[in-house]
Amino acid sequence: MRKETIYSLPSPYRESNRINAYKFGHGKKAACIIGSLRGNEVQQLYICSQLIARLSELESNKSIVSGNEIMVVPSVNHHSMNINKRFWAVDNTDINRMFPGDATGETTSRIAAGLFEQVKGYDYGIQFASFYMPGDFIPHVRMMDTGKQSASLASLFGLPYVVNRKPKPIDTTTLNYNWQLSGTNAFSIYTNETDETDEVSARQAVSSVLRFLTRMGILKYNNHGGYLSTLIDEDDLMPIKTKEGGIYRRLKKPGDEVHMGDVLAEIVHPYEGYVISQVLAPTEGILFFSHKKPLVTENEIIYKIIRRLHE
Repeated sequence: MRKETIYSLPSPYRESNRINAYKFGHGKKAACIIGSLRGNEVQQLYICSQLIARLSELESNKSIVSGNEIMVVPSVNHHSMNINKRFWAVDNTDINRMFPGDATGETTSRIAAGLFEQVKGYDYGIQFASFYMPGDFIPHVRMMDTGKQSASLASLFGLPYVVNRKPKPIDTTTLNYNWQLSGTNAFSIYTNETDETDEVSARQAVSSVLRFLTRMGILKYNNHGGYLSTLIDEDDLMPIKTKEGGIYRRLKKPGDEVHMGDVLAEIVHPYEGYVISQVLAPTEGILFFSHKKPLVTENEIIYKIIRRLHE
Protein backbone atom coordinates (compact mmCIF):
# COMPACT_ATOMS: atom_id res chain seq x y z
CA MET A 1 0.00 0.00 0.00
CA ARG A 2 1.24 3.46 -0.90
CA LYS A 3 -0.29 6.57 0.64
CA GLU A 4 -0.02 9.74 -1.45
CA THR A 5 -1.39 13.28 -1.30
CA ILE A 6 -2.88 13.75 -4.77
CA TYR A 7 -4.14 17.32 -4.25
CA SER A 8 -3.69 20.00 -1.63
CA LEU A 9 -5.53 23.29 -1.26
CA PRO A 10 -4.03 25.90 1.12
CA SER A 11 -6.36 27.54 3.63
CA PRO A 12 -5.80 30.94 5.28
CA TYR A 13 -7.49 29.91 8.55
CA ARG A 14 -6.69 26.22 9.06
CA GLU A 15 -4.44 23.48 7.74
CA SER A 16 -4.46 22.71 4.02
CA ASN A 17 -7.22 20.51 2.67
CA ARG A 18 -5.17 17.50 1.55
CA ILE A 19 -6.80 14.78 -0.52
CA ASN A 20 -5.04 11.50 0.24
CA ALA A 21 -5.12 8.40 -1.93
CA TYR A 22 -4.18 4.80 -1.16
CA LYS A 23 -2.70 2.83 -4.05
CA PHE A 24 -2.45 -0.93 -4.34
CA GLY A 25 -0.56 -2.89 -6.97
CA HIS A 26 1.41 -1.51 -9.91
CA GLY A 27 0.72 -1.10 -13.60
CA LYS A 28 -2.16 0.25 -15.64
CA LYS A 29 -4.84 2.39 -14.03
CA ALA A 30 -7.34 -0.39 -13.45
CA ALA A 31 -9.82 0.92 -10.86
CA CYS A 32 -10.36 4.10 -8.87
CA ILE A 33 -12.71 4.20 -5.87
CA ILE A 34 -13.96 7.47 -4.36
CA GLY A 35 -15.56 7.86 -0.93
CA SER A 36 -17.06 11.01 0.58
CA LEU A 37 -17.27 14.07 -1.68
CA ARG A 38 -19.64 15.70 0.82
CA GLY A 39 -19.13 16.50 4.46
CA ASN A 40 -21.98 14.37 5.80
CA GLU A 41 -21.06 11.19 3.91
CA VAL A 42 -19.83 9.29 6.95
CA GLN A 43 -21.05 5.91 5.68
CA GLN A 44 -19.17 6.43 2.42
CA LEU A 45 -15.99 7.26 4.33
CA TYR A 46 -16.45 4.22 6.56
CA ILE A 47 -16.93 1.88 3.58
CA CYS A 48 -13.70 3.15 2.02
CA SER A 49 -11.81 2.60 5.28
CA GLN A 50 -13.00 -1.01 5.38
CA LEU A 51 -12.13 -1.47 1.72
CA ILE A 52 -8.62 -0.08 2.27
CA ALA A 53 -8.10 -2.51 5.15
CA ARG A 54 -9.29 -5.43 3.02
CA LEU A 55 -7.19 -4.45 0.00
CA SER A 56 -4.12 -4.17 2.26
CA GLU A 57 -4.62 -7.80 3.30
CA LEU A 58 -5.18 -8.92 -0.28
CA GLU A 59 -2.06 -7.11 -1.48
CA SER A 60 0.04 -8.72 1.24
CA ASN A 61 -1.32 -12.10 0.09
CA LYS A 62 -0.38 -11.25 -3.52
CA SER A 63 -4.02 -11.33 -4.57
CA ILE A 64 -3.83 -8.25 -6.83
CA VAL A 65 -3.29 -9.44 -10.39
CA SER A 66 0.06 -8.27 -11.74
CA GLY A 67 -0.02 -5.17 -13.93
CA ASN A 68 -3.00 -3.51 -12.20
CA GLU A 69 -3.22 -0.47 -9.94
CA ILE A 70 -6.18 0.22 -7.65
CA MET A 71 -6.53 3.68 -6.11
CA VAL A 72 -8.88 4.50 -3.22
CA VAL A 73 -9.66 8.10 -2.20
CA PRO A 74 -11.60 7.85 1.07
CA SER A 75 -12.45 11.55 1.58
CA VAL A 76 -12.43 14.78 -0.40
CA ASN A 77 -14.40 17.27 1.69
CA HIS A 78 -13.18 16.43 5.20
CA HIS A 79 -12.91 20.15 6.10
CA SER A 80 -16.73 20.25 6.04
CA MET A 81 -17.02 16.84 7.69
CA ASN A 82 -15.07 18.15 10.66
CA ILE A 83 -17.77 20.76 11.33
CA ASN A 84 -20.81 18.65 10.32
CA LYS A 85 -21.58 20.48 7.07
CA ARG A 86 -22.72 18.67 3.91
CA PHE A 87 -21.28 21.16 1.43
CA TRP A 88 -18.13 23.30 1.32
CA ALA A 89 -18.25 25.23 4.57
CA VAL A 90 -17.29 28.70 3.27
CA ASP A 91 -19.80 29.13 0.42
CA ASN A 92 -22.07 26.06 0.74
CA THR A 93 -21.25 24.79 -2.76
CA ASP A 94 -21.28 21.11 -3.73
CA ILE A 95 -18.03 19.63 -5.03
CA ASN A 96 -20.00 16.92 -6.84
CA ARG A 97 -21.68 19.61 -8.94
CA MET A 98 -18.37 21.12 -10.11
CA PHE A 99 -16.80 18.50 -12.40
CA PRO A 100 -14.70 18.47 -14.52
CA GLY A 101 -13.70 21.61 -12.61
CA ASP A 102 -11.66 24.71 -13.35
CA ALA A 103 -8.12 25.03 -11.99
CA THR A 104 -8.48 28.83 -11.98
CA GLY A 105 -12.10 28.99 -10.76
CA GLU A 106 -13.86 29.13 -7.41
CA THR A 107 -12.62 26.97 -4.53
CA THR A 108 -14.80 23.89 -5.06
CA SER A 109 -14.25 24.08 -8.82
CA ARG A 110 -10.49 24.03 -8.22
CA ILE A 111 -10.84 21.03 -5.89
CA ALA A 112 -12.91 19.20 -8.52
CA ALA A 113 -10.35 19.99 -11.22
CA GLY A 114 -7.44 18.85 -9.08
CA LEU A 115 -9.20 15.62 -8.12
CA PHE A 116 -10.42 14.85 -11.64
CA GLU A 117 -6.93 15.25 -13.06
CA GLN A 118 -5.79 12.45 -10.75
CA VAL A 119 -8.74 10.06 -11.12
CA LYS A 120 -9.39 10.20 -14.87
CA GLY A 121 -7.82 7.58 -17.10
CA TYR A 122 -8.82 4.58 -14.97
CA ASP A 123 -10.66 1.72 -16.67
CA TYR A 124 -13.29 1.60 -13.92
CA GLY A 125 -14.48 4.32 -11.56
CA ILE A 126 -16.57 3.55 -8.48
CA GLN A 127 -18.08 6.25 -6.28
CA PHE A 128 -19.85 5.70 -2.96
CA ALA A 129 -22.51 8.35 -3.35
CA SER A 130 -25.44 9.90 -1.48
CA PHE A 131 -28.79 11.18 -2.70
CA TYR A 132 -30.02 14.78 -2.68
CA MET A 133 -33.04 13.77 -0.57
CA PRO A 134 -32.44 12.51 3.00
CA GLY A 135 -33.41 8.87 3.35
CA ASP A 136 -32.55 5.20 2.93
CA PHE A 137 -32.24 3.03 -0.17
CA ILE A 138 -32.13 -0.60 -1.08
CA PRO A 139 -28.39 -1.02 -1.86
CA HIS A 140 -27.91 -0.58 -5.60
CA VAL A 141 -25.61 0.51 -8.42
CA ARG A 142 -26.54 3.64 -10.33
CA MET A 143 -25.38 4.63 -13.83
CA MET A 144 -25.81 7.78 -15.89
CA ASP A 145 -27.46 7.15 -19.26
CA THR A 146 -24.77 8.83 -21.37
CA GLY A 147 -24.77 6.23 -24.14
CA LYS A 148 -21.48 4.93 -22.73
CA GLN A 149 -22.90 3.08 -19.71
CA SER A 150 -22.95 -0.70 -19.41
CA ALA A 151 -25.71 -2.46 -17.48
CA SER A 152 -23.96 -5.80 -17.94
CA LEU A 153 -20.86 -4.47 -16.17
CA ALA A 154 -22.97 -2.89 -13.41
CA SER A 155 -24.66 -6.23 -12.74
CA LEU A 156 -21.26 -7.75 -11.91
CA PHE A 157 -21.28 -5.97 -8.54
CA GLY A 158 -23.97 -8.46 -7.51
CA LEU A 159 -26.18 -5.88 -5.76
CA PRO A 160 -29.98 -6.30 -5.83
CA TYR A 161 -30.67 -3.51 -8.34
CA VAL A 162 -29.01 -1.55 -11.13
CA VAL A 163 -30.63 1.85 -11.70
CA ASN A 164 -30.29 3.69 -14.99
CA ARG A 165 -30.67 7.47 -14.64
CA LYS A 166 -31.33 9.78 -17.55
CA PRO A 167 -29.10 12.78 -16.78
CA LYS A 168 -30.67 16.14 -16.13
CA PRO A 169 -28.65 19.34 -16.78
CA ILE A 170 -27.47 19.40 -13.16
CA ASP A 171 -26.07 15.86 -13.55
CA THR A 172 -23.62 16.94 -16.26
CA THR A 173 -21.33 18.40 -13.59
CA THR A 174 -21.12 15.24 -11.44
CA LEU A 175 -18.11 12.96 -11.15
CA ASN A 176 -19.99 9.95 -12.54
CA TYR A 177 -21.07 11.77 -15.71
CA ASN A 178 -17.64 13.27 -16.45
CA TRP A 179 -15.88 10.01 -15.70
CA GLN A 180 -17.98 8.34 -18.39
CA LEU A 181 -17.37 11.09 -20.92
CA SER A 182 -13.62 10.79 -20.35
CA GLY A 183 -13.67 7.04 -21.13
CA THR A 184 -13.98 5.50 -17.65
CA ASN A 185 -16.72 2.95 -16.93
CA ALA A 186 -18.31 4.76 -13.99
CA PHE A 187 -20.66 3.42 -11.31
CA SER A 188 -22.19 4.98 -8.20
CA ILE A 189 -22.99 2.69 -5.27
CA TYR A 190 -25.72 3.63 -2.80
CA THR A 191 -26.17 1.95 0.58
CA ASN A 192 -28.67 2.32 3.41
CA GLU A 193 -27.10 5.27 5.20
CA THR A 194 -25.25 8.54 4.68
CA ASP A 195 -24.62 10.48 7.90
CA GLU A 196 -24.63 7.35 10.08
CA THR A 197 -22.77 4.07 9.68
CA ASP A 198 -24.61 0.86 8.88
CA GLU A 199 -22.47 -2.26 9.25
CA VAL A 200 -24.65 -4.60 7.19
CA SER A 201 -24.86 -2.45 4.06
CA ALA A 202 -21.21 -1.34 4.48
CA ARG A 203 -20.07 -4.97 4.36
CA GLN A 204 -22.34 -5.54 1.38
CA ALA A 205 -20.77 -2.57 -0.43
CA VAL A 206 -17.21 -3.75 0.27
CA SER A 207 -18.05 -7.25 -0.94
CA SER A 208 -19.67 -5.88 -4.09
CA VAL A 209 -16.53 -3.94 -5.03
CA LEU A 210 -14.24 -6.91 -4.35
CA ARG A 211 -16.60 -9.11 -6.38
CA PHE A 212 -16.53 -6.66 -9.30
CA LEU A 213 -12.74 -6.32 -9.25
CA THR A 214 -12.41 -10.10 -9.20
CA ARG A 215 -14.77 -10.53 -12.14
CA MET A 216 -12.85 -7.90 -14.10
CA GLY A 217 -9.57 -9.81 -13.59
CA ILE A 218 -8.02 -7.24 -11.24
CA LEU A 219 -8.16 -9.32 -8.04
CA LYS A 220 -7.83 -13.00 -7.23
CA TYR A 221 -10.48 -13.37 -4.54
CA ASN A 222 -13.12 -15.94 -3.69
CA ASN A 223 -16.49 -14.64 -2.54
CA HIS A 224 -20.13 -15.56 -3.01
CA GLY A 225 -21.90 -14.58 -6.20
CA GLY A 226 -24.21 -11.95 -4.76
CA TYR A 227 -27.58 -11.14 -6.34
CA LEU A 228 -28.79 -11.47 -9.91
CA SER A 229 -29.30 -7.73 -10.34
CA THR A 230 -32.60 -6.33 -11.63
CA LEU A 231 -32.26 -3.40 -14.03
CA ILE A 232 -34.72 -0.53 -13.54
CA ASP A 233 -35.00 2.98 -14.95
CA GLU A 234 -35.18 5.68 -12.33
CA ASP A 235 -38.13 7.26 -14.14
CA ASP A 236 -40.12 4.06 -13.55
CA LEU A 237 -39.91 4.43 -9.76
CA MET A 238 -43.27 5.69 -8.49
CA PRO A 239 -42.95 8.63 -6.05
CA ILE A 240 -45.27 8.73 -3.04
CA LYS A 241 -45.88 12.19 -1.57
CA THR A 242 -47.29 13.63 1.63
CA LYS A 243 -50.58 15.51 1.73
CA GLU A 244 -49.73 17.32 4.97
CA GLY A 245 -46.64 18.63 6.71
CA GLY A 246 -45.70 17.67 10.26
CA ILE A 247 -43.77 15.09 12.28
CA TYR A 248 -43.04 12.02 10.19
CA ARG A 249 -43.61 8.56 11.62
CA ARG A 250 -42.14 5.93 9.27
CA LEU A 251 -43.85 2.54 9.40
CA LYS A 252 -42.17 0.81 6.42
CA LYS A 253 -38.57 0.73 5.23
CA PRO A 254 -36.73 0.03 1.94
CA GLY A 255 -36.99 -3.58 0.86
CA ASP A 256 -40.43 -4.08 2.40
CA GLU A 257 -43.09 -5.57 0.13
CA VAL A 258 -46.36 -3.65 0.29
CA HIS A 259 -49.86 -3.98 -1.10
CA MET A 260 -52.26 -1.31 -2.25
CA GLY A 261 -53.76 0.44 0.76
CA ASP A 262 -51.05 -0.51 3.25
CA VAL A 263 -50.20 2.28 5.69
CA LEU A 264 -46.62 3.36 4.97
CA ALA A 265 -46.33 6.35 7.29
CA GLU A 266 -48.22 8.71 9.53
CA ILE A 267 -47.97 12.49 9.74
CA VAL A 268 -48.43 13.76 13.29
CA HIS A 269 -49.55 17.27 14.24
CA PRO A 270 -46.41 18.94 15.65
CA TYR A 271 -48.27 20.75 18.46
CA GLU A 272 -51.30 18.63 19.30
CA GLY A 273 -49.97 15.11 18.72
CA TYR A 274 -52.80 13.59 16.72
CA VAL A 275 -52.36 11.89 13.34
CA ILE A 276 -53.11 14.43 10.62
CA SER A 277 -52.94 11.95 7.76
CA GLN A 278 -51.80 8.49 6.77
CA VAL A 279 -49.68 7.76 3.71
CA LEU A 280 -51.08 4.75 1.88
CA ALA A 281 -49.43 2.54 -0.73
CA PRO A 282 -50.98 3.42 -4.12
CA THR A 283 -49.96 0.09 -5.68
CA GLU A 284 -48.38 -3.27 -4.98
CA GLY A 285 -44.59 -3.41 -5.04
CA ILE A 286 -41.30 -3.11 -3.16
CA LEU A 287 -40.21 0.06 -1.39
CA PHE A 288 -36.96 1.30 -2.92
CA PHE A 289 -36.43 4.57 -1.05
CA SER A 290 -37.87 6.09 2.11
CA HIS A 291 -37.51 9.49 3.74
CA LYS A 292 -35.80 9.43 7.13
CA LYS A 293 -35.73 12.91 8.66
CA PRO A 294 -38.23 13.52 11.48
CA LEU A 295 -40.07 16.39 9.76
CA VAL A 296 -41.81 16.54 6.38
CA THR A 297 -43.46 19.30 4.40
CA GLU A 298 -46.62 19.15 2.35
CA ASN A 299 -46.26 17.45 -1.06
CA GLU A 300 -42.82 16.02 -0.23
CA ILE A 301 -41.61 12.72 -1.69
CA ILE A 302 -41.20 10.29 1.20
CA TYR A 303 -41.17 6.95 -0.65
CA LYS A 304 -40.28 5.58 -4.05
CA ILE A 305 -41.75 2.23 -4.97
CA ILE A 306 -40.88 -0.43 -7.55
CA ARG A 307 -44.23 -1.46 -8.94
CA ARG A 308 -45.00 -5.10 -9.61
CA LEU A 309 -44.62 -5.96 -13.30
CA HIS A 310 -48.30 -6.90 -13.64
CA GLU A 311 -49.22 -3.42 -12.44
